[in-house]
Amino acid sequence: MENGLLKARLAEHISVAMLIQNDKKIAEQVDFLAKKIVNCYKKGGKTIFFGNGGSAADAQHAAAELMGKYTKNRKPLPSIALTTNTSILTAIGNDYGYDEIFKRQLEGLLKNGDVVVGISTSGNSPNVVKGIEYAKKNGGFTVCLVGAKKCRLEKIADVCIKVPSESTPRIQEMHGFLLHTICEIVERKLFP
Repeated sequence: MENGLLKARLAEHISVAMLIQNDKKIAEQVDFLAKKIVNCYKKGGKTIFFGNGGSAADAQHAAAELMGKYTKNRKPLPSIALTTNTSILTAIGNDYGYDEIFKRQLEGLLKNGDVVVGISTSGNSPNVVKGIEYAKKNGGFTVCLVGAKKCRLEKIADVCIKVPSESTPRIQEMHGFLLHTICEIVERKLFP
């Protein structure tokens, strides 16, 4: 029985991956975003990632790939996930409300030209929406990674990469894949 479930989930994963493989728009968006991040780094900027739950883990993972290394030993690339400091998250959540946890951090960290990536499978997470809204109004280049459904973030962000699925697990799997691909492109362009 479990073997059948494994096969079914792999088939779903492969199906969504094939939709992405054949989606020219997503390929162009990934390439464009990687170029924006490269240009941001060349100008002394940073990338900032955030999201909730599994998307928080994706944010931390992407920031780690850039700050540490992806496939090459090279200098660190300035990157931060706004999901990692529990004292900051709980203080802001307590004093200002959970919807403000990313916006408030951006108020202190965002510099003109930074690339800001909000990750949300629904595309409607209030704290991610507020963070992207703030970043866009204050000189950040804004990106969202979401699922297939219409959402608030797609109307706000400069680039919205929509995974062609409504299944949260499949969306998260593809977000991780897309972020890895972006990190690899950035690394190759900056460290040929």
